[in-house]
Amino acid sequence: MVSVQQKLFSSSRDVDSWLHSLSTKFVSAEVEVIRHACELAAPLYAGQVELTGAPLFQHALGAASILVGLNMDFETVAAAIMHAVPKYLDRWAEALETRFSVNVRHLVDGISRIEKIREFSEMQDLHIKEKNKGDGSQQIESLRKMVLSMVEDIRVVLIKLAERTQTMRCLSGASEDQQKRVALETQGIFAPLANRLGVWQIKWELEDLALRYLEPDIYKKVAMLLDERRVDREQYIADVLTKLRQELSQANIKAEVAGRAKHIFSIVNKMKRKQVDFSDLYDVRAVRILANNVKDCYAALGLVHNLWQPISGEFDDYIAHPKSNDYRSLHTAVVGPRNLALEVQIRTFEMHQHSELGFAAHWRYKEGVKSDARFDEQIILLRQILAWKEDVTDSGDMLAQFRNELFHDQVYVLTPQGRVINLPRGATPVDFAYALHTDLGHCTRGAKVDGSIVPLNYKLQHGQRVEVLAAKQCSPSRDWLNPAHGYLQSRRARARVRHWFKYQSFDEHVSQGRTQLDRELNRLGVTSLNQEKIAQKLHFNKLENMLAAIGRGDVTQRNLVLTIQNEIPARTKAISKPIATKVNTTGSFPTGIMVEGVGNLQTRIAKCCKPVPLDLIVGYVTRDRGITIHRQDCSFMLHLPENRCDRMLNAQWASQKILP
Repeated sequence: MVSVQQKLFSSSRDVDSWLHSLSTKFVSAEVEVIRHACELAAPLYAGQVELTGAPLFQHALGAASILVGLNMDFETVAAAIMHAVPKYLDRWAEALETRFSVNVRHLVDGISRIEKIREFSEMQDLHIKEKNKGDGSQQIESLRKMVLSMVEDIRVVLIKLAERTQTMRCLSGASEDQQKRVALETQGIFAPLANRLGVWQIKWELEDLALRYLEPDIYKKVAMLLDERRVDREQYIADVLTKLRQELSQANIKAEVAGRAKHIFSIVNKMKRKQVDFSDLYDVRAVRILANNVKDCYAALGLVHNLWQPISGEFDDYIAHPKSNDYRSLHTAVVGPRNLALEVQIRTFEMHQHSELGFAAHWRYKEGVKSDARFDEQIILLRQILAWKEDVTDSGDMLAQFRNELFHDQVYVLTPQGRVINLPRGATPVDFAYALHTDLGHCTRGAKVDGSIVPLNYKLQHGQRVEVLAAKQCSPSRDWLNPAHGYLQSRRARARVRHWFKYQSFDEHVSQGRTQLDRELNRLGVTSLNQEKIAQKLHFNKLENMLAAIGRGDVTQRNLVLTIQNEIPARTKAISKPIATKVNTTGSFPTGIMVEGVGNLQTRIAKCCKPVPLDLIVGYVTRDRGITIHRQDCSFMLHLPENRCDRMLNAQWASQKILP
């Protein structure tokens, strides 16, 4: 199949004619920029063909024409013409920035970076094999995000979508294997991107053309069942819209109407999803009415039903009964002009905004992918920017508007096999290795990025291909945990390294923990206690695990002492009696001291502050002399280092009675 653009640009005269036609879209200075782009690209592309067999220059002009139809700015059109210049021109960046502008150079550079995906042609086979696996759809979703994240200017994505559309128009000239591969990539990545960005013209065409090569039999069958050309269907919709506008105006209902002839892919998709035949579909032709309020919605519904006969069982009131995602609209199907089924959707402008950009976003519903709140917000922003593009007249302002703020806290990189890995911004090859497998992370000793050796603290960039060089003897480096060295950025990787070191000296920690536990038991005067029960109270399933945690310092001395005290048998506490001492000639004070509610502990009075009954006191656990009792206002306790505060215990005098 030869595309319209291929016929149109068969000679230099055709190119001149096309450039002349651009005067209705751009000022003369802007047309000259596009002309210079053609003059630069034409000799470079001479003799070069696209994978479809079409001449590369004609392919580039075809993509540029699509962008003109989308009302894109002149820099975008020029960059589309020169999208392949980096392959054929040395020091191309300097040349483009000198002859055009830094903006055009950035756009062409962005297209080149997206093309890196094409380097991994085996990636598509991977996706085919993974369709029945749990992570297959997630990988394709990650690819879509990576395409968006690799560019700083969203116009780059639009150029790529136009270029892919031109490729699909001429795909019949490619080999059968190439047709399948390109169609699969188009259906899985580029058509959904066009859908999310709201570029409907490209989305519909990409979906239909991809279906034509992936499922040719069903494509031809549905095309025959439609029994009319798309042009005829579009004219039918235009006539219906004209009639509706007249009737709404006469009824004094202020509303906007729009419509579309459902494309083949959408029809096939719905037949599969609902498991129905073509004859059971009533929305092959559809129109939408947007009213100012709910009252006008129902008034418009009555008008539609008066114009055409409603089809029984095809009315849904999602305004009175919204869907679970809060989607609201009136749906009805009628027998329209020429006895053809016609679907009519009626909603307010607010409901439409919610269905397109809000929680009920139509694109996510159609794709059936899981919600990602942050990604959805960014897609909404991009769609709004694209909707505003015609209101931005200055190219500098447009560039600022189109700056892509997606994924500033994320980076998407590729494995050598083409698998997409999502990492936090600033991630290194070590983070990448741990994201693949913990053991690979432990064994990492080097890395290659896009085929070149890089240091392990190298900061990865979007779209780079990363290969880990591993050693046979596996052990992470303690330096990786030092933030100053910048080896680790992801929480997962840091946790894996800490876990490794935490359990390397298990036996040694068990021995240290046993020594500490025995010392505390002896100091507290406990000769027999069920240590397994102590472990359970501290939430350990095994005594050895508790001992190791004590040895590592994961269990504080205070928690250990409190747990032991709570497990001391009640009869042992009962026989413990406070010790009475005389402190002056006018009265005697029983001086039994209760520490954390227990009165049979080995205590001593601090010499620094010498607390006496009635003083507010606090206990302090010493290493080898039991618990020392201080006054709460003791300067020693007030200036206690923070790392020793866990050795403080609540204490009070057991009883206080002054004798006459």
